[in-house]
Amino acid sequence: MADIKSICIYCGSSMGNDPRYNEAADLLGRLIGEAGLELVYGGGKVGLMGTVADAVLKAGGRVTGIIPSNLKKVELAHDGLSEMIVVESMHERKRMMFDKSDAFVTLPGGPGTLDETIEIITWRQLRLHAKPIVIVDDGGYWQPLLDLMEHTIENGFAHDVFRTFYTVVSSPEEVLPAIEELPESFLEERPERL
Repeated sequence: MADIKSICIYCGSSMGNDPRYNEAADLLGRLIGEAGLELVYGGGKVGLMGTVADAVLKAGGRVTGIIPSNLKKVELAHDGLSEMIVVESMHERKRMMFDKSDAFVTLPGGPGTLDETIEIITWRQLRLHAKPIVIVDDGGYWQPLLDLMEHTIENGFAHDVFRTFYTVVSSPEEVLPAIEELPESFLEERPERL
């Protein structure tokens, strides 16, 4: 993973109702920190966001949080990060998270996590980047989303190549190996219809 120095994590600002989600966030954060990679995330200290950030920090890693000024209090901004960047809008937050990250990983989360995941896959589809995207489908959490994406392909609204824009793993331990196994650039020729 010589070219991967920072990983953006999309995940919930809540814990969810299954302890396995928090355990997965903690483990992934520890693995990122131990690998000497930087975490880029939404800047909150609550929910899975806080868990993953704390785990990276505890493992000696660097963490950059990016939070819009209007969410700084709502999401209870983490005050112990390596760097906290306060921006004016969600659009600026998402763009800066993209610019500062070499890969993207999705853990369980709500509508915001879903929005960020769909957007980064769409940017990949539009050939705006060739950065790895990994969805952690721990316990089948993201199966409804994966089924929906298959539904769009089956009904002619997305091309078969859409499946190659992201990798699905079932546990945090598989994330870094999945990123490492991807070719340096995995852009494919644009099909006639996307």
